[in-house]
Amino acid sequence: MSTIQRIIMSMKIYHDEDASFDVMKGKKVTILGYGSQGRAQALCFRDSGLDVIVGVRKDGKSWKQAKEDGGMKVMEMAEAVREGDVVMMLLPDEVQPDVYKDIVAPNIKSGAALEFAHGFAITYGLIVPPKDIDVIMMAPKSPGASERKAFEEGFGVPALFCVHQDASGKARDIAMALCKGLGATRAGIFEIDNFDIETKTDLFGEQAVECGGLSKLIEAGFKTLVDAGYPPEVAYFETCHECKLIIDLIVTRGMGGMWRACSNTAKYGGLTRRDLVVTQQGVENMKEILRMIESGEFKTEWRAEWANGLKKLHGMMDEEDKLLLEKTGAEVRSLFQFKDPKQ
Repeated sequence: MSTIQRIIMSMKIYHDEDASFDVMKGKKVTILGYGSQGRAQALCFRDSGLDVIVGVRKDGKSWKQAKEDGGMKVMEMAEAVREGDVVMMLLPDEVQPDVYKDIVAPNIKSGAALEFAHGFAITYGLIVPPKDIDVIMMAPKSPGASERKAFEEGFGVPALFCVHQDASGKARDIAMALCKGLGATRAGIFEIDNFDIETKTDLFGEQAVECGGLSKLIEAGFKTLVDAGYPPEVAYFETCHECKLIIDLIVTRGMGGMWRACSNTAKYGGLTRRDLVVTQQGVENMKEILRMIESGEFKTEWRAEWANGLKKLHGMMDEEDKLLLEKTGAEVRSLFQFKDPKQ
């Protein structure tokens, strides 16, 4: 039996009745950062009855937004950390080490809990907390806007949780209470053994499939059709626009359900031709991506890019914006009343 099979078989799903807010009585939850995840989680916690503090730069955009949202204390980060019994690092991976060093480490209470939504900084040793605090993870499997929407509809999104360090003896209870506050226990939460599992699978999924792999597949398919003389608008519909329809079927019905919802022509064509696109060499390249993640090679490269002002990243994003795919997509999307997922 493989390691992955053992992990899956040992994972248990927990729900609302398995988690309790009792451990949070008298505790203040400090959320550092008020972006997509920070705002969504803060509002859900507030509406779940938790005592929430938002730590942001004074008088900035996030400060004003948090004040307008109401029902939460809004403080500068250092003060918010000093006040918090649970400090949640809902900031981008690249800034977390500096914020921890300069603001969190000098101000966090002994016996407090330090929480992460993604394990990058802990997995790669960029943050090494003291032994007298809990270190936990609650990682929702959704963008912030979708988390908030699901909560407001009376449900929630699934989440992973785990304990890296249990100084208080209550770390697991706190992590589960946070899941409950987000509404994640309504959907189901999965306990994993360590931060590494979440960090490395999340990075791999982003790079090889969800963001990297899918975007390249769409770009290549679009270019193939356009180079062959087909109208860009039609190519966009067939290689990009309809991807959401297929992904929605996979998420709700599984692979088998997706195939059964397609025409027999699509089934046969897809099943007989897909190995021409994702070849064995592509699979080997995926293994190389995973190797670079597991070895820390990607971490080192990403930290160097951040230290260099993200010049390479900005350059690659500029090139993406120039693609005919993007220009065509903007025209096609303007015909529909799509809701911006950032809202």
